[in-house]
Amino acid sequence: MDEFDPFEGMTDDELDAMVSDLGSEPDGFAGEDGFRSGFVALVGRPNAGKSTLMNACMGTKMAITSPVAQTTRRRMRGVVRREGVQIVFVDTPGLHKPHDSLGSELNKSALAELGDVDVLCFLIDASQPIGRGDAWVAERVAKSPAKRILVLTKADLASPERVLEQISAARELCEFDDVIVLSATERFNVDSFIDLVASYLPEGPKWFPDTMSTDASDDTIVAEFVREKLLMRTREEVPHSVGVICDSMERRRGVLHVHAVIYVEREGQKGIIIGKKGEMLKHVGIDARRDLERIFGCKVFLELEVRVKPNWREDAREIRRLGYAADE
Repeated sequence: MDEFDPFEGMTDDELDAMVSDLGSEPDGFAGEDGFRSGFVALVGRPNAGKSTLMNACMGTKMAITSPVAQTTRRRMRGVVRREGVQIVFVDTPGLHKPHDSLGSELNKSALAELGDVDVLCFLIDASQPIGRGDAWVAERVAKSPAKRILVLTKADLASPERVLEQISAARELCEFDDVIVLSATERFNVDSFIDLVASYLPEGPKWFPDTMSTDASDDTIVAEFVREKLLMRTREEVPHSVGVICDSMERRRGVLHVHAVIYVEREGQKGIIIGKKGEMLKHVGIDARRDLERIFGCKVFLELEVRVKPNWREDAREIRRLGYAADE
């Protein structure tokens, strides 16, 4: 496949003007003697491409993705290493206008990261007009003491003219220390993004050992990948009503035996997830098992159960039990 170039067709003068507009190298780039490390939050509206970008930076899929808004419900940290650098990316739930208690918790979780990181990356979908939701997020981003980078994602879906318009519109909302345009799915500028983020990190220690790539627990990983497969196979109101918890994991004779419970709010939703003669649930289990075997490096026996918990998204105790509370 030919390498993707979102600026194909632009004149030299247009490219020079764009480079000038994006800004220069950050000040204070440390020499090779100083080890750099720090935390980098990826924030933005739902479906801005935060989880996809983190996976691209890590070189493997650890954060779940789907076309469904609010796919990310848990803050997840992923570690990326370069020579003399350790970057801890923090994937956050998409900031949105909440319609229930769960939505409020997801917003709290994302907003809590704004003041507790070294670099704050505000992701904006290059293919979609900047709206009131982006402006609301920008107001919060502007108050962060962290270095701020504007990240235009999904550049493969936008024309060069639209990209320039998006940059200009975003800069009206907030001041940024730097700007980068990328496409995580095409790996356009992903390595440059990692280098850019690293250049803003302070000197510091290794926050995670070299053998650790994420802070997500094994049971969290199971629950999230089961939920991802449900999001991909169901439509309409079902995805937002789904919660998953892994309640047992046991390795026996080289096989990881896992049991997970899927919660929905109504009996009708339970029927949809189970499907005719259990076919839907069977396919969800097959899909999830493939990812889990890749992640855990062994054969996985996955047993799924579906239960109804009416209005769990409005129940603070259930939200916490499922691991979606802001302080989890």
